Formats: sequence, structure tokens, C-alpha cells
Amino acid sequence: MDTTTYPTTPPGWTPVARRSVGPFTTHVTYRRSDGSTIEWSSRSHRKRASRLSWARRELSLWTPRKASWWIATLFAAGSTFPGFLQLVGPAVDGMVFFAGSLLFTSAAFLQWLETINANRGPEPTARRRRRLLSFEPHRIDWWSSGIQLVGTLFFNATTFRALQTGLDSPSYDRLVWRPDALGSVCFLVSGYLAYVEVSGHLLGRPHWTLEWVIVTVNLLGCLAFGVSAVAAYIVPSTGSEISLTLVNLCTALGALCFLVGALLLLPEGALKRERSPAQ
Repeated sequence: MDTTTYPTTPPGWTPVARRSVGPFTTHVTYRRSDGSTIEWSSRSHRKRASRLSWARRELSLWTPRKASWWIATLFAAGSTFPGFLQLVGPAVDGMVFFAGSLLFTSAAFLQWLETINANRGPEPTARRRRRLLSFEPHRIDWWSSGIQLVGTLFFNATTFRALQTGLDSPSYDRLVWRPDALGSVCFLVSGYLAYVEVSGHLLGRPHWTLEWVIVTVNLLGCLAFGVSAVAAYIVPSTGSEISLTLVNLCTALGALCFLVGALLLLPEGALKRERSPAQ
């Protein structure tokens, strides 16, 4: 099996069509030795061929033994936390955001593990030890999931520091706003790469598939969080945000988009998956 590229080509198989964006392969059509063809796509393969998310029971929304189920659940839970702000009030809103950021980081870490533990080619392989780290810069999903994980760590930092730093502090922009802005940039880059992974183009047209809806909604959420981060910048001369209204509006919109995208991961994870290798 060829191990110099991703995806690796099984013996006797021939790639007859390939779609790439820059150095990243997103879709491949293979002709097998018996003359039949099979379609491979990066996101579908990653979601269906990871050692952490192989299905034991198909077409079920209740699969807590799979990482994909926990990814969806944790992302959904983290997205609902901003909605509690009206209930708990401003006194504890910082703690609410910090708790939500921890859920996002947990989901992003599981998604990273799901990514690096997927088969390297379209055929199931013998089970290997699960990995915590990998270096595969030729994979677009490796970049997308890794950058997203880094972004959640920035949000952990900004929400934690916000608990200890007031808006009137001269170090607020450095300690709180800067990691918030960096986290938003990471989310935007990650969300765009995930979109390209599905569309196969830098500016792909909609395909109206479930995975396309997921990455599109998530990208809209990333854009909303980016606008919120810009609007949250504390202007030194006034000591207040550029626009508190825009911060609240875009934060709520971004959280809603992430919630919808997370909930759609559940039916995506319930779709029939590739056969897992023999134990």
C-alpha cells in the first residue's frame, strides 16, 4: 500500500479521478481490481473510518460508545451555555462562558483524536494502537481539526482571564481580547478548511448534503464569532467595547449556528459506516 500520499491507494486499485485543493486531496474515484468503482471523500472517510467512531449498531442516535456521539453532544452542550446568560445574570456570566469553553475544548480534542485515528486509505486495515499525536500536514482534516483545537484553547484562556480582569483594566485587551481574537481567527480558518474539505473547491457551490449543511452552518458561526471578537475590542479612549450590542448579537448567533451544526452531527454519525477490520 502506498504510504507516501493521502489517501493511500490499496494494492490493485487505480485512481481514475482526483479532486484537490492546493496540496490537499478531498475526493478520489478508485477503480478496483474487479472493475468496480468506489468514491472516497475526506470528511466522509474520516467520520466513517476512525477507530474511535466505528459503528457497532447502525442508524441509531444513541451511540455513547462512539467518539462521534460525544463530539456532537459536547459541542451542542457548549453552544447552549450563552443562552443561560439571561437566566443567571451578569454576575456569573463569565463562569458560564468559561464552562462552555471547556466543553468546546473537550469536543475539539475528541475530534482531533477521531481525525488522526482514521484509516489512511479507503480499505479497512488491521487495528493499530490509538494515537494521541500525528504529523500529517498533507491532510486538510488534520489542519482543520488541529487549528480548531488550538482555537478552543485560546477561548479557554480568554474566558478564564475575563474572570479576573475587569473591562476598565489597562491590560484587558492584552490578557482577554487578544486570545479571544486569536481564537476567532483559528475558528475561521478551521471552519473554512472544513468547508473546502466537503466542497472540494476554494469557493465551492452548495451540494445540499447533510455534511455540506453542517460545515456551512459552522462556518457562519465562525464568522459571527469573528465579528463579535472585533466588536468586543476595548477602545482605550472610552474604556468600553466598540459595540456591546453587536457583541451580544453575534455571540448569540454564533452559538446558535454551532448548536445546529452540533445537533446535525448526530444523524451524520448514525449513517452507515465503513466496515471495521477484524478484531
